[in-house]
Amino acid sequence: MGYGSRSEIARLGKVGGIVLDGIDLTDVSRRIPVTPDLPTRMEIDGEPLDPVAGMVMLLNKPLGMTCSRKEDGALVYDLLPDRWKRRDPAISTVGRLDKQTSGLLLLTDDGDLLHRIISPKRHVAKVYRATLARPLNGSEEALFAAGGMVLEGEDKPLAPAVLEVLSPTEARLTVTEGRYHMVRRMFAAVGNHVEALHRERMGGLSLPDDLAPGQWRLMTPAEIDLIFT
Repeated sequence: MGYGSRSEIARLGKVGGIVLDGIDLTDVSRRIPVTPDLPTRMEIDGEPLDPVAGMVMLLNKPLGMTCSRKEDGALVYDLLPDRWKRRDPAISTVGRLDKQTSGLLLLTDDGDLLHRIISPKRHVAKVYRATLARPLNGSEEALFAAGGMVLEGEDKPLAPAVLEVLSPTEARLTVTEGRYHMVRRMFAAVGNHVEALHRERMGGLSLPDDLAPGQWRLMTPAEIDLIFT
């Protein structure tokens, strides 16, 4: 779970840093059954125990951060507690948002859930708000809705997408695929350029208004279910 090595946890326990049901757990040889309510019963160094498995985080990704562990510069993983970087299975982003795209991003250590969300068979809708360099020409809505557009460098046509015009240079686009830089490339294919891009929703899950850029929180089972509605 990333809290430390066996010896580090043993030392923490011996000085009263682990509490179970309100009592210091100084017997570091004791085995504790893993139950769903364990995070509500145990504290580590004054904080509730992290979920043992199946963590899902909702993050409002800021601009300028990448979703890869291998790139230089600021990473979305830097926003999480350091111990989470050592969890096994590792925490991964559910799909990616590029460095200059902000908004709703999910992270999880549940590999099965991750693949369910990104599976093309699930058709989970992703909703983006795009600010464009030039006014829309009026043909984009029908063109995207028809499907069949082929992006540069590919040969597989895009699935239908829904465009909602918000202003001459702003639109909301709903897609059910997750191709590389897909939204930016779709607008580039119709002669426009995306100046700002923000993901607002995945399935029936919307980015909360009270979650500021850079903030995250653990999701409830009910919120996770919304992704598939």
